[in-house]
Amino acid sequence: MRTRTLTLSAAVGAALLAVAALPANASGTTAPRSAQEGSVSAAALLAKVTSCSQISNGKYRTDEETSATIPVCGKNGAVFWKADLDIDCDGQVTAKCNADTDPWFQDDTAFHQSDGRALRADSLPYVVVPSSSSIWKYTSSGIKGGGVVAVVYNGKVEYAVVGDTGPTQIIGEASYATANALGIDPDPETGGADTGVTYILFKNSQVSPIESHSAAVSLGDSLARQFLANN
Repeated sequence: MRTRTLTLSAAVGAALLAVAALPANASGTTAPRSAQEGSVSAAALLAKVTSCSQISNGKYRTDEETSATIPVCGKNGAVFWKADLDIDCDGQVTAKCNADTDPWFQDDTAFHQSDGRALRADSLPYVVVPSSSSIWKYTSSGIKGGGVVAVVYNGKVEYAVVGDTGPTQIIGEASYATANALGIDPDPETGGADTGVTYILFKNSQVSPIESHSAAVSLGDSLARQFLANN
């Protein structure tokens, strides 16, 4: 998990404008999948999270120098928040995620694959949750490593797992693979989305093995349908 300053955010904005002027794929990133995962639409999920029953004791920042405005909200069977998406490239060293491509790179994740290795950020969709603090303790809400998350952005739903933990006061981060699948620039230094990302974490869920994305999609789709029925 990394923290970004407002100065960097401004630079990122300029870079994104420059990329937007380039032809398709000129930025060198892999084109995201266009098909949505699962049978539940983004609109259906978002319709259930229009209001917030705050369960966190305080609110989170989206970046180091922003004010704390993001609460963790409770629903039947899930918790959710609406924030930005910073790119997490932590875990296994790959061509896309390493100390050269990511100034904040760490070669480990809070939760590990079934073989004991760190997760692989450029191929596994995962989400970062804030480390436990007086603001919120994720485990007390039934959230655990490998838990299923529906990440909703720009009309798309991507199922991910809880894969890493971050700073105690900052929220809104997911892996390179999550961003890429949602059509968000996954570059760990200049990518991400400033706003508009909804994270719905299903309570008491766990994908096994954690590195199986197909298992996350299957379980996530089932839990999303339950979520719609129970809220």
